[in-house]
Amino acid sequence: MAGRMVVGSAALAGLVRPASAPDPAGGHRMLPVRAELTGLLPNRGLRRGSTVAVGLGQPRHSGATSLILALLAEASRAGSWCAVVGVPTFGAGAAAEAGIALDRLALVPDPGPEWPTVVAALIDGVDVVVTAVPTTVAASVAARLAARARQRGSVLVPYGRWDGADVTLRVVRGVWQGLGPGRGRLRRREVTVSARGRGAAARPKEIKVWLPGDELTRVIPRSVGSGVPAPTRRLRVVTPVARPLTVAGTGR
Repeated sequence: MAGRMVVGSAALAGLVRPASAPDPAGGHRMLPVRAELTGLLPNRGLRRGSTVAVGLGQPRHSGATSLILALLAEASRAGSWCAVVGVPTFGAGAAAEAGIALDRLALVPDPGPEWPTVVAALIDGVDVVVTAVPTTVAASVAARLAARARQRGSVLVPYGRWDGADVTLRVVRGVWQGLGPGRGRLRRREVTVSARGRGAAARPKEIKVWLPGDELTRVIPRSVGSGVPAPTRRLRVVTPVARPLTVAGTGR
């Protein structure tokens, strides 16, 4: 993957379009997501200016990175820029397998103490900004970043605990398949993804999907406890491969 090493938030901002530039999505307020995930989101997509958190699963991190890949894939395919901050295990190879365009992907594995500045700079010019949430983040800092995303029309995707998100997605259960009696290989995992939020997303929802897996799979969007099945659909997401990078803003 051809890339560019970048130091400092000012150089980072130079990788992406200026905030005053025309909206690359043609002014549309909704970025697409895979059909299987539309039932989890109040607007059936990633609304510009919103904050969509991905909470840590049980056990911690179980399936969360694969869920992030699934969230980014369709927006990236449609031409949007994406950035991932503070997730050193987020691999470019896995991103490409999931359908994310590497020439419109910026990776900042370790933003250091300037984390809020780096995230703010990316919000100014990137359509979807995923960021791991530091252990200690002041509520005022989180509120400022969410407000900046609303102002700039970016989608902020905090990875970890984030109070006040429009909707929070979390992998709550998972069952691996592929092992037989004493033999076999882990091949895919059926996971249950929950969605809870505020406003239009206040009513809890759950779906079941395969992560990874490209076979036909049962997807069950429903309010918790409703048990109403949905049509069979397809989802292909891969488990990310650890590939630490300093910063990769490709194709520029």
